[in-house]
Amino acid sequence: MSDISPLTEALIQGNSGKLLPLVNEALDSGRQASEILNSDLIAGMDLIGNKMASGEMFIPEVLMAARTMNQAVEVLKPHLAEGNYTSAGKIVLGTVKGDLHDIGKNLVRIMLESSGFEVIDLGVDVAPEAFVEAVQKNKPDLVGLSALLTTTLPNIKNTIESINSFCERSNLKIIVGGAPVTQAFADEIGADGYAPDAGSASKLVKSCVS
Repeated sequence: MSDISPLTEALIQGNSGKLLPLVNEALDSGRQASEILNSDLIAGMDLIGNKMASGEMFIPEVLMAARTMNQAVEVLKPHLAEGNYTSAGKIVLGTVKGDLHDIGKNLVRIMLESSGFEVIDLGVDVAPEAFVEAVQKNKPDLVGLSALLTTTLPNIKNTIESINSFCERSNLKIIVGGAPVTQAFADEIGADGYAPDAGSASKLVKSCVS
């Protein structure tokens, strides 16, 4: 980890006892909170997403790093309010109707929030009309649809069709994921992207929204 900053290294290790003093030291030295957030912390979450996607990091390690990230952000928040920090984008997430699984979706939410995105999490067993309402109300940059059951795959398609029918799609991206989902299925139903895991999903969102 010689090519990354001590702050980023502490974040990847999930070591809040090391990271928080480093954040305070950086602030005391005159560094802008937004620079610390973007250059050290969000950059670290990007690396964590890559490591998860490649199998170098696993869910417990990612969750520990995310908790550490959240603690560091709490230290930075009062200083960020003084600057020109803006959200990286707005995302609506949910598990489709008939499916109660949420572990993967929750991990995606944690990683996106840690990377500066505003996430509207609709939860599980979300009907197509609820996604439509959330899109119309929140005007997100992207919608993420999750399913873990093969029997609920048709509801991903139904949800995309409802969004296409009732929402403005010109600038809205829709990505899909979950154990039974494949790239071929995503292409078939007109999704803008597919991610096999939370690390890949975080990276995909950034590429879609940037």
